[in-house]
Amino acid sequence: MAMTAFAPAITRSREIIATKTAEVALKLVPDVSEQTQENRKYFAKFVSVVGVLALMFLLFINTLLAQDAFTLSHLKLEAKMVSDQREAVNRQIDAIAAPENLAKAATALGMKPSETPTFLSLNPPATPAESVDNG
Repeated sequence: MAMTAFAPAITRSREIIATKTAEVALKLVPDVSEQTQENRKYFAKFVSVVGVLALMFLLFINTLLAQDAFTLSHLKLEAKMVSDQREAVNRQIDAIAAPENLAKAATALGMKPSETPTFLSLNPPATPAESVDNG
């Protein structure tokens, strides 16, 4: 009879152990209350908005860089055209400044070639330095 007297106590202790084990196991599961779920929703929305804004910013920067690339290629083309024009003008100047062309233009204006050419010396002849006496 001693065994049957302890049977309700053993059964009760098994129930307590099972309850305590279930409580410990449930503590491992995160709290999914409505407040926690709402906080997660707001965080997810915030992260999504920040992500979309970051993508929009990257798209904007990419667009600006592409525009700069088009501008740069246009300016390079324009610089090449200006360089070609400068070369053409220099060739025209060289053709006009050629001695035979200058002679023809001078003759057309009624000028005659000089019989006695005179040369201009831009460097005056050096004179010996005079010594200065200080005393």
